[in-house]
Amino acid sequence: MLTRRIFLRGSAVVVAGLGSAPAWLARAAGEAGAKQKILVAIFQRGAADGLNVVAPFAEKRYYELRPAIAIEPPGGKVRPNLPNGFIGLNGANGLDLDGKFALNPSLQPLKALWDKQQLAIVEATGSPDPSRSHFDAQDYMESGTPGKTTGDGWLNRALGKEDEHTSPLRAIAMGPQLPRTMRGDRAAIAVNDAQTFQMGNSDTASILENMYAKSADTAIERTGKDAFAAMKMIQSLTQGQYNPSNNAQYFQGGELGRSLQQVARLIKANVGVEAAFAEVGGWDHHGNEPQQLNNLLRQFGAALAAFSQDMGDRMEDIVIVTMSEFGRTAQENGDAGTDHGHGSMMMVLGGAVRGGKVYGRWPGLEPEQLYEGRDLAVTTDFRAVLGELVTGHLGQKNIEQVFPGYKPGAPLGLLKA
Repeated sequence: MLTRRIFLRGSAVVVAGLGSAPAWLARAAGEAGAKQKILVAIFQRGAADGLNVVAPFAEKRYYELRPAIAIEPPGGKVRPNLPNGFIGLNGANGLDLDGKFALNPSLQPLKALWDKQQLAIVEATGSPDPSRSHFDAQDYMESGTPGKTTGDGWLNRALGKEDEHTSPLRAIAMGPQLPRTMRGDRAAIAVNDAQTFQMGNSDTASILENMYAKSADTAIERTGKDAFAAMKMIQSLTQGQYNPSNNAQYFQGGELGRSLQQVARLIKANVGVEAAFAEVGGWDHHGNEPQQLNNLLRQFGAALAAFSQDMGDRMEDIVIVTMSEFGRTAQENGDAGTDHGHGSMMMVLGGAVRGGKVYGRWPGLEPEQLYEGRDLAVTTDFRAVLGELVTGHLGQKNIEQVFPGYKPGAPLGLLKA
């Protein structure tokens, strides 16, 4: 059924929504030097272990729960007050953030952003829903509605209304299909690879473009027109080799690095990008966590740092937020890994961010402080973080529209005034 969401599927493209009139092209060209506020959301699929991404090294209990996989205290410090001469097995020392929390040493590239006060950490975040199912928890978080799934996503609802000047490239997701976060009534497009962004071969594309142009349905005709305009625009932008600015190096960033490089290229082209989504999997570490997590974090940190370096002064108008469906158990298992948990952490990066600070109320790791006696408790709803960015950065003041049924409390203060 073709309603207000119309999908055009190709080898590397999904277009959703009604789109807008071609006037967006003129507007994009006319505003080449304008400052567009942009929100980039990154989903860590698989339940990232927040306790080993940013370690609460000042807590003796942390090392008691994780004698084999804990992050070593920063600055060559000795693990606090542990009996039986516990010896750390997790490599280099953590990077001290505030005397209580330490960044995983594999995230070394992000320490510079912390020192520049462009990186903030929000601890004990997550969904109030107790699900430990990857699929349910991801759907709930992408919908922005804990405990239930909607057909559209929070980031799509966060975008303003469309008019004849709205760019069909306003919302882009990196991947072969449109994630739930981006689905909805507002135009959004998924790009698996900008270099091969097309609808089949040229003959196929021409036939389909002609079919949509001749449609008697105005909505379908307009959607098709915008979709092919978007394809042609991206194809023209990606014909030549992309050279990142400021000697930024994406190649160490793995899958996420490749995605963020394409996002950077589209943002720099001033084609009206307002929101972007990227994802990276592989965070479900039930065994051999130290090696797997450290390898993944090296790519994760390198990708975020390269994007920030590449964008340069443009980062003043860009905010990046990271999230995962839930955290891991506070105690390690017998395979040097962790199992599905509850609370985790989020990162917020950008020039507009009040960085260099750990936000959120830390619940502690003592038995009576753990959620259901096994997991880090959630003290900051993920919607509190996202809602603050949606209202303070994107300017969407109707938070009820973005997160139905959610009543925000006191702001965290993540953004500069």
